[in-house]
Amino acid sequence: MSADPVTVMKQQVGKAAADRVKSGSIVGLGTGSTTAYAIQYIGERLASGDLTDIKGVPTSFQATVLAKEYGIPLTTLDEIDHMDVAIDGADEVDPDKQLIKGGGAAHTREKIVDSLADEFIIVVDSSKLVDKLGTTFLLPVEVIPMAVTPVMRAIEALGGQPTLRMGVKKAGPVVTDEGNLVVDVKFESGIDQPAELEKVLNNIPGVLENGLFINVADTVLIGEIIDGQPAVREM
Repeated sequence: MSADPVTVMKQQVGKAAADRVKSGSIVGLGTGSTTAYAIQYIGERLASGDLTDIKGVPTSFQATVLAKEYGIPLTTLDEIDHMDVAIDGADEVDPDKQLIKGGGAAHTREKIVDSLADEFIIVVDSSKLVDKLGTTFLLPVEVIPMAVTPVMRAIEALGGQPTLRMGVKKAGPVVTDEGNLVVDVKFESGIDQPAELEKVLNNIPGVLENGLFINVADTVLIGEIIDGQPAVREM
């Protein structure tokens, strides 16, 4: 165990989510640093025999690699008819459990998997809690490459300020697992009607999906540091 309180907190939130997985479940495996700990703990529970007969549906290449590393058998949406639970992180969570996701550029696959689950558990630290979506984090929009310029113009007409997400340690833009580009959108005073905006953005030709997750999250587990000690609470 790392002594760093933030790391320990992420581990504990991930573990709290992994502890809710029951034997015989099909589990959506999300993307990101906190969710990575949940995947690790699910693998450890499988290895110890505490958990049996689990199948994972990964939301990204990262989740696939981690699941294989921790010995979680994988399946696909073609092979299953339901999903019991999905565990994923978020970049912002408002008081109504509405989310912005997509910091890891995996939000399209995440939305497909997470929305199919009977229970969708979000794991975050308290820095991700906001009063209003779009106030601390840009809204990611996944766009087919040929449509980037017209989509950005359409977003500007809606009052957003779009920028093409560029790669880190890679020349040029970020490319998603689906081979598309990501436009990050700033709204000056946050997002007033997230449910409406989710639909409007997805109706722009060339937009594949955006990072607003409306009425999808069931449970939000929040990691906090209280008096220097990590703690987990449920929203």
